[in-house]
Amino acid sequence: MDADDAPPPIDPAAFDRLRAALAAAGPAAAADSLIAELRAAGDLNGLFYALLLKKRVELGVSPFPTGPATDLPAHTHEPYEEAIRAAAREVGRLALDRGDLTKAWQFYRLINEPEPVKLAIENFEPGPEADIYPIIEIAWQQGLYPKKGFDLILDRHGVCSAITTVSGSELNQNPDLRDYCVGRLTRALHAQLADRLRADLSGRGAPARDGASVREMVEGHPELFGDDAYHIDTSHLSSVCQMALYLPPGEENALARELCVYGERLSPNLRGGGGDAPFEDGYADYRAYLDTVAGVDVEANLARFREKAKRESDVGASYAAQVYVNLLVKLNRLPEALAAAREFLANEEERGLICPSASELARRLNDYAALADAAKARHDAVQFLAGLIAGSGVYPPVAG
Repeated sequence: MDADDAPPPIDPAAFDRLRAALAAAGPAAAADSLIAELRAAGDLNGLFYALLLKKRVELGVSPFPTGPATDLPAHTHEPYEEAIRAAAREVGRLALDRGDLTKAWQFYRLINEPEPVKLAIENFEPGPEADIYPIIEIAWQQGLYPKKGFDLILDRHGVCSAITTVSGSELNQNPDLRDYCVGRLTRALHAQLADRLRADLSGRGAPARDGASVREMVEGHPELFGDDAYHIDTSHLSSVCQMALYLPPGEENALARELCVYGERLSPNLRGGGGDAPFEDGYADYRAYLDTVAGVDVEANLARFREKAKRESDVGASYAAQVYVNLLVKLNRLPEALAAAREFLANEEERGLICPSASELARRLNDYAALADAAKARHDAVQFLAGLIAGSGVYPPVAG
C-alpha cells in the first residue's frame, strides 16, 4: 500500500535494536519488536507491512511483505489472506481512532469492509477550520456515503457549489440520492429566501407575521419586487426549480412551489429566457408541474401540458409529449399515459425517450393489442409478433 504522505520518522536507534532482537531471539521476536517500534512511531503503513512480515515468518516463507500472495505455497494462501484482513482491520481502526478517515479508508477499502469508515463519516462533524475535502472525496466522489458528502458540500461551500455538484453528476440512475440532494437544495434555498424576505419587510417597517410563508409574503407585498429587486441569486432559483421537478409530493415539493411563486413575480428581465416547451413559461410551468404532482388543480394542469404536447407534436417536436407522459405515469394514470404515448410518440425511437414508451406501458398494463399496434407503427415485426403471441393467451401475463 502506497503512503499518501511521508511516514513519521522511526527512532534511528531502532535499527540497532532490531538487529539485536534478531540475533538474540530470532525472526519472530524481531518482528514483534518492529511492530512495537512502528506502533510507537505512528507509522500505520509500516505497521501494516510489519504485521504481514510477522505472518510470513510464522508461515516459513519469504519475509518480504510486498510480494504477491500468489508467489507463496498454496497451503499458505488462506492463512496469509486472513492475516491481510486482520492487519488491515487493526491498522484501519488505529487510523479511525486518531481521526484519520482517509488513511483508514485505504485499509478498509483494501479488504472491502467499508462500514467502519462509513459510520465514522456519518458521525463526522467538522469544525469551522477542518479540511473537509478528503472526506468529500471519499463520501461523494468515491461513493461511500454520498448523502453525507453532499451535506458537507452544501453546508460548507453553499448552494452554488451544491448545484454544480448535482448538475455535474449522473444522478438519474440513483433516484433516492437525486431526490435527497434536490430536496436539501430546495430546503436551503427556500430558507435563504424566507430569511431575506423577512429582513426586507422589516427594513420597510412592515415585518411579516411569525410563521408567514414565502407565498404569503410575496403575494401580500408586491412592493418587494419594485425596481427589479430580487433577494436570492436568480440563476440558483432557476436551477433549483428545474431540479425540483423530480420531487415527489411532500414538504419539499411544497417549498419548491413557493420558490416558483416567488420566481413568477420577478421582473421579466430577471426571470430568464423562455426554455423549451413545455416549460417555455418558466416558473409558471414549473409550478403547474409541481402542483400536478402534489394533487393541486390536476385536471386543469394536465390539460395545460396536453395542449403543449399536441402543439409541439404538430410541428415535429416530442419533448413536451414525453414530459406529459411522465407526468401521467407519476400520477399512476397508466391507461392515459399509454394513450398519450401512442398518440404523440408512436414514431419516436424508444431508446431516446425520457419517458416510458408505448410498448413499455402496454406491457405494464398487459395490453398486448396496443403493444402490437405500437410495434407495427415502428415497423418492428419482432415486437409485433411477440405482442400477438403474448396476447393469444398461450403464455401467462408479463409481470408488471
